[in-house]
Amino acid sequence: MTELKYCLYARKSSESDERQTMSIDSQIREMLTLAEREGINIVETKRESHSAKASGARPLFVEILREIREEKYNAILTWAPDRLSRNAGDLGSLVDLMDQGKLLKIQTYSQSFTNSPNEKFLLMILCSQAKLENDNRGVNVKRGLKAKCEMGIRPGLAPLGYLNLIKNDRIREIIVDDQRAPFIIQMFERAAHQGHSGRMIKRWLDKIGFTTRSGKPLALSKVFTVLKNPFYYGEFEFGGQLYKGTHKPLITKELFLEVQRHLATTPKDWKKNTFPFKSICVCGKCGASVTAEERIKKLKYGGMTKYVYYHCTRSVDYECDEPYITEQELISQLLAQLPKIKFNKTKITKTIKAEIERFHRLRSEVLHQEYLSGNLAEIEMSAVKTDDEVMARDYLEHMLKTGSPEDRQEAIGLIKSKFVLSDKKINLLRGVS
Repeated sequence: MTELKYCLYARKSSESDERQTMSIDSQIREMLTLAEREGINIVETKRESHSAKASGARPLFVEILREIREEKYNAILTWAPDRLSRNAGDLGSLVDLMDQGKLLKIQTYSQSFTNSPNEKFLLMILCSQAKLENDNRGVNVKRGLKAKCEMGIRPGLAPLGYLNLIKNDRIREIIVDDQRAPFIIQMFERAAHQGHSGRMIKRWLDKIGFTTRSGKPLALSKVFTVLKNPFYYGEFEFGGQLYKGTHKPLITKELFLEVQRHLATTPKDWKKNTFPFKSICVCGKCGASVTAEERIKKLKYGGMTKYVYYHCTRSVDYECDEPYITEQELISQLLAQLPKIKFNKTKITKTIKAEIERFHRLRSEVLHQEYLSGNLAEIEMSAVKTDDEVMARDYLEHMLKTGSPEDRQEAIGLIKSKFVLSDKKINLLRGVS
């Protein structure tokens, strides 16, 4: 008769679905007592903390199958059949080794299984029952999580700025983290009202020593995770569905949507965008130059809308709180300043003459009655010079209102005046002629 050489295998899942299962040390202690009583020869002991839900997911169990094939041992000692398998794949591997005569016996605390039809059938029934329980548990867990979401409680760890109120090992409520919530609110306000980027917000958080619940600085990726999480205005996403939460919102939905608009990324384009008004404005709060960026908002029913925002570069002070201003708002204010604007008269006169010859579409908005009567060839430069101030301002107004970014860029090059951008208002910069 072939000598039985056993591998003692103890397993406990690291997941919460096996809380009632004995610890690994307890399993080994009980099985060693059984081995001593029954005279079982244990040549190997393996302990593993992995779930048996998926086939081939346990490294040590796979190693046991391989070593049985290599005839290192030919029997298994374990606490119960479900310690070996909770899925059809691993169960099939065990039965297959029995059929090949390489696995002679599986000994549990209360029963044994050998290579006989009835005992193999019983083994398959017990392991299949474990699989059924496992599958049902998964269904029940999903049902429970959905019910919890419908009650307005988000499953899992609360987002930064909130805390889980736990009773009897279960999350009963999500409350505001008074220590971190004020900084979360400031993150949204800085992004929406001051145009701070994710990197600028991270620099600010690092500067003030802000840390997560684990005491670590907030990573840049987590900054964006916070800013894109609807949980902070009172809703949360779970399982691809949006639910209304019962927790206290930190911000309004309007503020959240404003942040999303500023965070929207512009599709990559090899052609550089033209922002004509950067060159004539400086920040009135910190003295830095002004820059611009294009944002794209996806429309609800398809398509997209482009917005251009001008703001301080914050190259002097990244804490500068000068808010964004849209290009249309800036143009509107610039038009109101036209009577005060100084420009290069010689250059603008030449430009207008060239435009007259190139673009007939300027007839009704720039030229005088001689042009409207069809007397283009009869226009003398002396006539243009007579009304150059009016004509120059008419030209600039036309370009600012209807010109392309390139047209506006050319028109801005004719302006000698500089402007200060402060609190979303532009005013002439004194001392610039």
